[in-house]
Amino acid sequence: MMAQNDLSFKIGFRSIDGLAEGAVYSELFPRGLTALDDLDEATLGARPGLGHMAARKEVTGLPCQMKLPLDERGRRRAANRAEWFSQVDKPLRALDIIDA
Repeated sequence: MMAQNDLSFKIGFRSIDGLAEGAVYSELFPRGLTALDDLDEATLGARPGLGHMAARKEVTGLPCQMKLPLDERGRRRAANRAEWFSQVDKPLRALDIIDA
């Protein structure tokens, strides 16, 4: 069986820490709320606790962990990676190796 990290390299995905199973998300979902909403006594019916703050930190940390190409450097890296993946299964030709 292939390890997740090996598989992620082979087919081109990143594995990151996700959202923890938590009562906070179960509490927010039926109310149509997310961890990014302004959570206060009026919206929750109680003061937000440490779990609410931890949930917000998890959600806001996802884009950083995903290393999305949000700036110019990231876009160049994504383009280079896409080019590499488009060529990885193609055999090398002698002219690709030897400079004539």
